[in-house]
Formats: sequence, structure tokens, C-alpha cells
Amino acid sequence: MARRTFKTGGVPDALLVLNAGSSSLKFSVFLDEEPLRLLLRGEFEELSTRPRFVAHADGAVISQKDWAPGTQLGYTGATDFLFAWGREGVLGGHRIAATGHRVVHGGMRFSGPALVDAATLAELEALIPLAPLHQPHCVEAIRAVTRTAPAVPQVACFDTAFHRTQPPVAQAFALPRRYADEGVRRYGFHGLSYEYIASTLPRTAPGAAEGRTVVAHLGNGASMCALLRGRSVATTMGLTALDGLMMGTRCGALDPGVLLYLMDRYGMDARALERLLYQQSGLLGVSGESSDMRELLSASSAAAAEALELFVYRIHRELGSLAAALHGLDAVVFTGGIGEHSAPIRERVCRDASWLGLELDEEANARGGPCITRSGSRVSAWVIPTDEEAMIALHTRRVLSTTGLAPGPQ
Repeated sequence: MARRTFKTGGVPDALLVLNAGSSSLKFSVFLDEEPLRLLLRGEFEELSTRPRFVAHADGAVISQKDWAPGTQLGYTGATDFLFAWGREGVLGGHRIAATGHRVVHGGMRFSGPALVDAATLAELEALIPLAPLHQPHCVEAIRAVTRTAPAVPQVACFDTAFHRTQPPVAQAFALPRRYADEGVRRYGFHGLSYEYIASTLPRTAPGAAEGRTVVAHLGNGASMCALLRGRSVATTMGLTALDGLMMGTRCGALDPGVLLYLMDRYGMDARALERLLYQQSGLLGVSGESSDMRELLSASSAAAAEALELFVYRIHRELGSLAAALHGLDAVVFTGGIGEHSAPIRERVCRDASWLGLELDEEANARGGPCITRSGSRVSAWVIPTDEEAMIALHTRRVLSTTGLAPGPQ
């Protein structure tokens, strides 16, 4: 089937991408051209306390607005403002054909993007217990667009879907079977990022695309994924986005007995443990100073150095595990905020991986790649920027085309 391109008044329509956080709403607008073209992007911050809006195009600020302290803009207020702002001419006559949402959890039900209707939304709400800190915001952003622009089709794109290609054994926990039947299993996250990287490998690193590759998505949230010919076979995150690597404020892999100890010793309940594991641990907890990698790299304290050492050590451990799942290794890819921009962290990770046959090229690493290993290195290493928003826009366009939906009025 030929891909359908939507146009209004002779100009291509636009695809709006939304990524809802606990107090923020990031957005991007892509033109429905071939290839997709980014028109602008921006963000709302502090939606319920002191809202701020900023939009960028071609690297320059094109619009910004601050609301009075105490204003509770919320997702509905943000989407009302965003659609009205778009109608003021900033979109250059391009109308919004559809909205694509990043949805953290798709459970076992969703193995690909899905058009949002009442039944889909009910299923997304049913998954809130599996991602209580993320899923409610995704659902509320969808509801906000429905209230603001009810005729605009919406597509849910899932961070878990890319990992559904993993073998059953890689998704299993050693718990009584009834819990697995309820959905307690390893799902994995950052799937939209890994899917984007997998889509770029044939052009950037053909050998990695056809071989055994570990992608390290390193940022405030961090995980790693083993790709075999571009398909996910194992990943470091599990039922939730807590497992695996040490992160900015999240602990990563933890002996479950630690939780029992904290409950018995300190009387901590589920909510207290949630705050500890999601918001008070990781780089912030170990250093006692910051969750920002840049600040820790410039710090002089022993605690900051210990936090960096543990961060790299956990990557080293998980790299070995994922290489074992692949029965070997051909390439490593760094992406995400830290992976793309922190040459010192890449250097330390690559040094630790020399036993796998990875030979770092210091000058190439300092330049930021894309290839940062020496000629002849048995395992190559790459720096490839990710673009989850572009992946969501592509999924949204495909769903819109395959369903034959025409864009509705904004």
C-alpha cells in the first residue's frame, strides 16, 4: 500500500507529538512530508505551580510565556494554549492531522502503536498499577487533547512495545505462575529510543545492524538493550523503569531483601519505598550532591567520585550480561543525554569493555564520533543521537495511513 500523505490547502499537514511528564509536557511538530521534517518543538514546565512555555525552531526561541505563580494550568490548559497558539499562524498554514503520544506502558496487550478510542483508553488506565508514576500522566494528556480537539485522531506509542520480540524466558520472573498471568513480567522501557537507533543502524553502522549490538541509553533514566539484527532480545529494565542500571535518582537493580529490611527496620510503607527508589537514590543518593552527571564530573568530593564509579560499574556488569544473552558482541552504541554528550563516561565504559575486544579511539571519542573505536577493533563503538519524537511521528503517520482516517478540524 502506498503511503498516504495528508494535505490541506495544498500544504502538508502537521503531526503533533506529546510527551507528558509529572509536571511537564514536551511537544514537537513534524510536517507530513517524505521524509518527515521537524517544524518546531518546545515544552511546558511546572504545569500546576508556575507554568512556563517555550518553543524553538531551527535552534532559536520563537515564543515563550510565563503564567503567574500558583496558576494550575494542567494538561488541559496546556493543550488549549498549544492548539490556540498553533492557529495564530506559527504553523504556517499546516494544520494538525493527528497527535501521537509517548505512553510508557503497553503491558502484554500492545505490541505496536494503537489508535486511541474509548476501549484503548480504558486499557491504558488499567495498566496504571504497572507504572504508577508515569502512566497516569500519559492518560491525562490523551484526555486533555480529547477535550481540546475532539476531532483530531490520537495514537498511543509505547515504550514497552519494541521489547515484545524478546523470547519468553527473557521476560519471565521466577515467581509463582499466577503472578505472570496477571502481567508481572519483564517488559523493558526506552523502546522508542531503541527502535529509532535500530532504524538508523543500516545507514550509520551496517555491520552493527546485521549483528549483535548493545545499545546504552544513558540519561537521567538509563537502560541498555541487546539487539540481534535490530530486534530486542534482552534489556536491563523489567516490570518497571527501576531495574537495571543506576540512574539519576533511581536505584537500578536491588536485592529484594533490601526492601524487606527497610520495611522491618524503618517501618517504610509502599509510598515511602516508592519515593526512596524513584526520587532519592541513584547518582543523587550515592553522591549526596546532585543527579546531574555534568555536576558530578566537575565535583571534587569522594562521594561524587564513588557515584561515578558505581554508575560505570553497573554499565560494565550489564554489558557483560547482555553480551552473554547475544552469545557474543559486535558493536556498542551510546545514546541519550549522557551517552551522546559525556566523552569521559564513554571512555570509562569502553576502557572497562576492552576484554570484549573494544579498542577506544580517544580522539574520535573526544569529537563525539560517530565511530569511536580504532580501525581493526573487534567490537566497534558508536555515538548515535536518538529521536524518540521522530519515532512517535512515524508511528502516528503509519497508523493514520493504514486506518484511512482523514484529519479532523483542530
